[in-house]
Amino acid sequence: MPNNAFAPLIEAIEETLFACLPVCGGETEAIPAMLRYSLEGGGKRVRPLLTLLFCEACGGRYQNALHFAAAVEYVHTYSLIHDDLPCMDNDDLRRGKPSSHKQFGEANALLAGDALLTHAFYLAGEAAVCGEVPAEGCAAAVRELSRLAGAAGMVGGQYIDLAYEEKEASAEVLFEMDRLKTGALIEAAAVLGCIAAGVGAEKIAAARSFAVHLGLAFQIKDDLLEYADAANSDILNGKATYVSCFGFERARALAESHTAEAIAALDVFGEAAAPIRALAEGLLHRTR
Repeated sequence: MPNNAFAPLIEAIEETLFACLPVCGGETEAIPAMLRYSLEGGGKRVRPLLTLLFCEACGGRYQNALHFAAAVEYVHTYSLIHDDLPCMDNDDLRRGKPSSHKQFGEANALLAGDALLTHAFYLAGEAAVCGEVPAEGCAAAVRELSRLAGAAGMVGGQYIDLAYEEKEASAEVLFEMDRLKTGALIEAAAVLGCIAAGVGAEKIAAARSFAVHLGLAFQIKDDLLEYADAANSDILNGKATYVSCFGFERARALAESHTAEAIAALDVFGEAAAPIRALAEGLLHRTR
């Protein structure tokens, strides 16, 4: 992923993420530090970056999409905190440091995730208060984010993942799970960028199509990268992956095919979508 090309946008995202943390005092003053701990985990910031890039591709100023971008990343970070909990994936490490529940205890990690999720919708509303996006645009963004993060989206995908922990999942189940668990929040990120720019249905539909294919390509690429990792928990636990379902070469071809479909969906944006195309290509060829 060509991080250098996106450095100014990622810097703006980082500043917004931490500037927008809730302010607490008294007996609750420790809460922001718990949220910051998980937000500082870093990662690629793919989702908030997509929000800014789609806003620009639609002719908007990326600065007007910063609260939306932060909202998407807050939802993503909450999902990672909860995924790591013992009742879910039971991971003690997240990006090389102790998971939130190992650092602060299970109950506090649960609350940290809850706080990030709820604050995300506060941030989406703040875009109207700050004059970044009209009120009707903020209402549309809240509707999209709540739907795609919830039972019909990311939560639904996590439910499928848990349901198949002890039984074999077919390729069809894998596609459905990842369309929801990974793709839905990517869809929210792309659509919120379009909403911030105030564009119509045609470009929003194209952003959705892009996101569906990019989400699948992203997850398949993850499986390809993890295949070589002997310590990968999914392989050790016998969980179905795209490599186990299709074999390495066909899985790689699927990642390439879905990336090509994602890029093709960007035609309606013309050359303005060149940075998004570059991001999609970079994600396909990433090495970690």
